[in-house]
Amino acid sequence: MKVINKFKQNKTVFSLEVFPPKKFTDSIETVYETLDKLTDINPDYISVTYSAGGGGNTEHSCKIASIIKNTHNVESVAHLTCLTNDKNDIDKAITDFKAVGVENILALRGDKNPDLTPKKDFTYASDLVSYIKSKYPEMGVSGACYPEVHMESENEIQDILNLKKKVDAGAEFLISQLFFDNNVFYKFVEKARIAGINVPIEAGIMPVTSSKQILRMVDMCGASLPRKFSMMMQKYGSNPEAMRDAGIAYAVDQIVDLIANGVEGIHLYTMNNPYVATKIAENIKSLL
Repeated sequence: MKVINKFKQNKTVFSLEVFPPKKFTDSIETVYETLDKLTDINPDYISVTYSAGGGGNTEHSCKIASIIKNTHNVESVAHLTCLTNDKNDIDKAITDFKAVGVENILALRGDKNPDLTPKKDFTYASDLVSYIKSKYPEMGVSGACYPEVHMESENEIQDILNLKKKVDAGAEFLISQLFFDNNVFYKFVEKARIAGINVPIEAGIMPVTSSKQILRMVDMCGASLPRKFSMMMQKYGSNPEAMRDAGIAYAVDQIVDLIANGVEGIHLYTMNNPYVATKIAENIKSLL
């Protein structure tokens, strides 16, 4: 089933994200217990990030996406990057995904990696979206968006215009980068709609459970920290259990506000932590 059809069911879509083992040499079995617990939440779909290493390596991602769909009967979305992949790599990956019944791709450019040489077939995620939609029209394709502007964009206007290209190329819905201030997301969605971007936009929520985690995330994606969040960090950052519970509460508060304001979907970045994901799901299940 194409995930875009989930957005047509007059409900708030609720999805999760997992990642394969960080090192390709690590056993994939380390993820199985996590999947058992996450699928018990009964999300609308689970997305699987691209396997570590890049360069056309989708073995772990494909296997995990297959288990989600064929063992747990939850729809899966496989991430696929293009910066270090050429058309042959993409063709092989999609052939592998199709062979196990995975019908949905999150098309991404991918982060620049000094250890990997970019290939020449694709420059932007919109190029990958266009290629998949033209050659594999049976596949569902989604894209990423950035409420606080992609860190490599010249400015906000250019970022929105690039997003419009991605949607015009065929991205059926969008998943946002994490954010901690809902007003930032609301303003972004308003500007996207003004620009003619009318596909569903899921809000990406990451529950922060440690001070080290937030520093790493802010460094990677540039998310701003509202005063309420900073005060929480200051008060509970040195107490791991309190910080975990406060992070869960903050994420729930964000989600309640988003759903009340008509968000089309919530995409929870689980960080492979089923305890945190389950606690959040339990608190919002009556709202979905």
